[in-house]
Amino acid sequence: MSAKHTRINDQIRSREVRLINADGEQLGVVPLQQAKEVAAEAGLDLVEVSPNAVPPVCKILDYGKYIYEQKKKIRDAKKNQTQIKLKEIRMQPKIEKHDLEFKTKHVTEFLEEGNKVKVTIRFRGREMAHTELGRDVLMRVLAMLDENEVGYVLDRPPQMEGRFMSMILSHQKKGKSQK
Repeated sequence: MSAKHTRINDQIRSREVRLINADGEQLGVVPLQQAKEVAAEAGLDLVEVSPNAVPPVCKILDYGKYIYEQKKKIRDAKKNQTQIKLKEIRMQPKIEKHDLEFKTKHVTEFLEEGNKVKVTIRFRGREMAHTELGRDVLMRVLAMLDENEVGYVLDRPPQMEGRFMSMILSHQKKGKSQK
């Protein structure tokens, strides 16, 4: 439950609650007024931690510290997430050998960083009549990746999208042998 929707002290509307004290001991089901009094004696807040339970579960704790810890958990969860980006490398069917090697080196770097890579061939004018040249370029990229022993998975094989032919590669996790 988010901090905005957590009910504390006088916001709790239930007649009786299952009470947990500051040490984590269950004090059983008690009337709401008695639970508020116990919290006031301890100098802490009565916080509804599980509102959907019957009766709702309330805990005696320092509300400010509770909110801080909730936000810290969310922050830590975000920190441990890895974001995979889709990088795009564009080429043309008439690409020189050095340019192809240079762009394939970039594909390798992106894959090693753990990103997905979309390799795109752009066809202009009369080049549309010879899409097989674009497919050959994409196959040469795959062959160069194999030569350099780069671990990749072909997520989407080469296919046409209007004036573009593209394929999507992703980093191969260790233990898989799919190409």
